[in-house]
Formats: sequence, C-alpha cells, structure tokens
Amino acid sequence: MNLKERLQKKDLTIGSWLSFGYTPITEIMAKSGFDWLVIDMEHTAINEFDALQMIQIISLHGCTPLVRVGKNDELIIKRVMDSGAHGVVVPMVNSKKDASHAVDAVKYPPIGKRGVGLSRAQGYGLEFQEYKDWAEENSMVIVQIEHIKSVENLSEIISTDGVDGFIVGPYDLSASMGYPGCFDEPCVKDALKEVVSFMNNSSKPGGFHVVHSNKELLEEKITEGYRFIAYGDDMVFFSEKIKNEEKIWKSLIKLEEK
Repeated sequence: MNLKERLQKKDLTIGSWLSFGYTPITEIMAKSGFDWLVIDMEHTAINEFDALQMIQIISLHGCTPLVRVGKNDELIIKRVMDSGAHGVVVPMVNSKKDASHAVDAVKYPPIGKRGVGLSRAQGYGLEFQEYKDWAEENSMVIVQIEHIKSVENLSEIISTDGVDGFIVGPYDLSASMGYPGCFDEPCVKDALKEVVSFMNNSSKPGGFHVVHSNKELLEEKITEGYRFIAYGDDMVFFSEKIKNEEKIWKSLIKLEEK
C-alpha cells in the first residue's frame, strides 16, 4: 500500500524532515524506517538540483519522497514533481483559492494546469504515459496550516478536490497570532484544539510536525488523532545529539579536575 492509499485510509504514518542538502545524511534518514521524508526547500539552502539527488536516494530506499516547496508557485512545484517527488507540502495555504492553486500545479490537465515536460519522473523521456497515469492516481498535495487564517478556513481548504491532507506548522501558526514559538499561549492552544476537533470529523488526515525529539509530545499528537506526523529533522537530530554528548564530555572533565 502506497502513502496515498494510507492517507486515504487515515492510517498512522511517521515521517521526518530534511534540512541538510547532504546526500549521505539523506541516505541515513531514508534507511531509518520512516514512512516518508520531506525535503525542505523553504527554510534551507537546498536547491532544485540538491532536491533531485535527495529524491533519487529516498526513492531507492523504498521511502516516499515529498518536497516542502518554498512557496505556492507553479514553476517550483512543477520542477520538483518532474524530478520525481511523489507530492508536495505547500506552505501558507490560507484559503480554498490557495489550495486549488497548489492542486493545479501538481496535476496535469484536465484535472489541473501542470505544464507537460520530460525529465526524471517521466523516465527521461521514455515513460511519459506511464508517469501521467501514475501521477493522476498517486501524486499528493499536503497543505500547511500555519496561519490563523488557515485555521478559520480549514473546512473549505480541506474540501478542495485534490488536497490529500494537511500538516500543522506550529511555529508559524503561533507567530501569526503574535506569539512565535509560545505554544502555551491560550489563543495558540485554542487554535490547535480547533484543528483537532475539525480533523477528527474529517475524511482527510491531519498532520503535525513534532520538531524536537520528544516521545511524550509524539504520543500526545497520535492520541489527538494526527495521522501524518513529521518527527524531528536531520538538523535537529544532529544538534540534539551533539548537545547531549557535550554534557557527557564536560561532566568527565569536571570529574578529572576534582
């Protein structure tokens, strides 16, 4: 069963985020058992050629490659899809119009408006028909709910044909209310409760990015009903490990000094 089918069944899937555009790290993450990996082209220096190489590695390890594009732009979306991404995560989708624009960029006519070209996804020019048939059934559009406007318009956004699910961006959502990173603020908590209430009555799955290693928070989000959960980030995993190891060697130095 592929990821699209699992999303339709609202199965729990756990993926992660890639911020380093470094192929050996991509390979380590792709071999780590995640259901899917999102290549982040919004908040990183990853360019389109980096993304192409990362997509190749993720695919070869049987993991589903998705790309968080830098903006809801048809050219960027077309290029990453032509590179072989199975779908896109689209930031700042705040209305049905935004959602429709993203779907149009992913889907070929008559469903959408995606331009037709030949690249890696189309078998380097030899498998266009096979790819077109695959993309019609299996390509994915995940919208990001990361602004209070998107929470207010969640029902119409998710009801858009071609949208497969959503993922909450907690940092930007809190920032849109004037409290960046302050998840305990009452208004932020209320917005997240509203998302959970909607999600558990929707036929499409909701997702959440648990950015830092936190087993309790991961369990909480699963219990709340999120089914498309990003856990961690290659950059954050690396930083956390280094910080933990720093505590170890500094504690040994203190023992030596005694």
